[in-house]
Amino acid sequence: MPEFQFSVNGKEVVAHSDDPTMPLLYFLRNDLKLHGPRFGCGLGQCGACTVHLNGAAIRSCVYPIGVIKGNVTTLEGLSSPQGLHPLQQAFIDEQAVQCGYCINGMIMQAAAFLKRVAKPTEAQVREELGANLCRCGTHLRIVRAVMRAAQ
Repeated sequence: MPEFQFSVNGKEVVAHSDDPTMPLLYFLRNDLKLHGPRFGCGLGQCGACTVHLNGAAIRSCVYPIGVIKGNVTTLEGLSSPQGLHPLQQAFIDEQAVQCGYCINGMIMQAAAFLKRVAKPTEAQVREELGANLCRCGTHLRIVRAVMRAAQ
């Protein structure tokens, strides 16, 4: 059985799969039991499955395990031993969660964005998160949380 080696949240892992096109999301959730990334649409369109690959936000439901090289970071790996990531804390402070299904994608997309753009405008935040779907309507609180974390 083929093996695929990379790291997840700073730890080296080996994925065993007969199918190199298996989505990364399945390995993260089923094998590693990481439940930050969620299955939403399965088409890479909703953002619920967003993780970082070498610092860039990717949709893990459409990213094949056979091409992973480097480090994958999930929501679980975003925080540090010192505490929550500033975005995680800002989402709590702004009460940006209603049902919570989209929050993994929102936080992970925003974290990658804030590494590229340290002091974004509200319009830039809205544009960056525009492809992440939230059906509960907490968009205003989500944008406030990202703006708070950027301060």
